[in-house]
Amino acid sequence: MRVAIVRREAKVAFSMDVYADNLVSELKALRPEWEIIQIAPEPWSKDLENLWHSGNPLRKYYERFFNHPHAVTQLEVDLFHIIDHTDGHIAYWLKKLGKPIIITCHDLVQYVYPEILRDQSRLPAVSMATWRYSVGGMKIADRIIAVSENTAKDVTQMLDITSEKVAVVPNGVDSQFRIISQDHVKTIRQQHTNSAEEICLLTVGSSHKRKNILTILKALETLRERGMPVRLWKVGSDFTLEQETYVRDHHLEPQITWIKQPDKETLIKLYNAADILLAPSLYEGFGLTILEAMACGTPVITSNVSSLPEVAGDAAILVDPMDVNIIAESICHLSRDSHYSKILIDRGLNRASSASWIKTAKKVASIYEKFK
Repeated sequence: MRVAIVRREAKVAFSMDVYADNLVSELKALRPEWEIIQIAPEPWSKDLENLWHSGNPLRKYYERFFNHPHAVTQLEVDLFHIIDHTDGHIAYWLKKLGKPIIITCHDLVQYVYPEILRDQSRLPAVSMATWRYSVGGMKIADRIIAVSENTAKDVTQMLDITSEKVAVVPNGVDSQFRIISQDHVKTIRQQHTNSAEEICLLTVGSSHKRKNILTILKALETLRERGMPVRLWKVGSDFTLEQETYVRDHHLEPQITWIKQPDKETLIKLYNAADILLAPSLYEGFGLTILEAMACGTPVITSNVSSLPEVAGDAAILVDPMDVNIIAESICHLSRDSHYSKILIDRGLNRASSASWIKTAKKVASIYEKFK
């Protein structure tokens, strides 16, 4: 079987790189007789080198909606797998070829939080229209892979797609995320804390409204007012203007360390060195950071909404993501009750070990084979 993996632009959508890289690697190991052909669009982002009219939005739309889909149609393969639903528009081009089309849907967050596109685009109305057009391509796919039951429900309800077309295949967690030596942990804590007594709270990812960073900051302030030596490690995007204003107005700067874009090795060290992962998101298609933290032996506090309960299972503290006091109390509970913390760590390690990319690839391969 010849399979085309239709990827996003390289080094722009990091989570899509993680998904595609791990899926392709495991598929090649599982089915060495298959030919896996990967194709990605020409880079258009302004932060990449050697661009034609760097940052020109017209270049972006030309590449995404004409040049790249056209290139995909030229491939001689038995099946096409579009690994990101935001490239679903390519399905319109492929349908005329009569070959099976698989699309992975990671989330439909822009339906819930349309300001994500509005805040990030120079042409927000155009961006929303093209996004809706793209995800609409899932309606003509032969099969949709949803990364969680919650995402599957969103696909059927928001796009009016029959549930029979949707298969739930959870993401895996990279085996590199694991417990490391205490020497590495000690080094990281020395670099990013003021004292050994500080309780290090870790949050990883963007600063979008759905990530609920403002509530994390309010919990941080509550803990400081109680006299608890606490520090927030903010890994990923910088704070939004609203979040920066809150930090400044409440004088939280001494309790916060921002670590912009660590490499994987450093991220693994941060997971290991943190006392608690805070992930009280309002919406997630999956929530991979939960499993990554668990694999590193870090207890997790996360939301009781969206896909997060199904990812966390009984291996995390589930909270109302808007209840600052409950989040603060949960942090206190974990920091004071070492026995309970150990229970969560053990459960988390078991939970993470059950989520592997090889399992994901096996399920994806079985979907492919239904179309042979």
